[in-house]
Amino acid sequence: MEHVLVVNAQDEVIGTMEKMEAHRTGTLHRAFSVLVFNSRGEMLIQKRAHTKYHSPALWTNACCSHPRPEEDILDAGKRRLKEEMGIDATPTFAYKFTYKTIFNPRMIEHEVDHVLVATYDGSPTVNQTEVEDWKFVSMEELKKDIAADPQRYTSWFKLIMDHKHPVPTL
Repeated sequence: MEHVLVVNAQDEVIGTMEKMEAHRTGTLHRAFSVLVFNSRGEMLIQKRAHTKYHSPALWTNACCSHPRPEEDILDAGKRRLKEEMGIDATPTFAYKFTYKTIFNPRMIEHEVDHVLVATYDGSPTVNQTEVEDWKFVSMEELKKDIAADPQRYTSWFKLIMDHKHPVPTL
């Protein structure tokens, strides 16, 4: 059973909770989203597997998840990037934001999302239970596609892309 870090509005840990319970109740908890760029400045995006419990078959950032209790956020990002995309890279912290998305009355994502950034040139070896497809895409092309077809993308990824500075200068 996987647990998440329950936090207050200042992102201070106030406890832990079973992950699915946190999503059923909409309890604020800590998460991270890893953005991966190649040396040409293109972003690696993935299409989530159809079997995911929320946001299935939607395009999003390279990976996202929750740190385990007692796990540093950067270590968690590195771990999950390897597990999900087969990429061994060390992310750095960019910024964080809080969001709440209600998928249905029994699935609410309420997270303080730490946006992490890493660089990688190569082809990922994806975990097919997590990832259906992937591609590197230019920021210009990505922004155009999100504007034209926003329902193809996850809620948190659209917020990241709407951020004043979604991507730090590499």
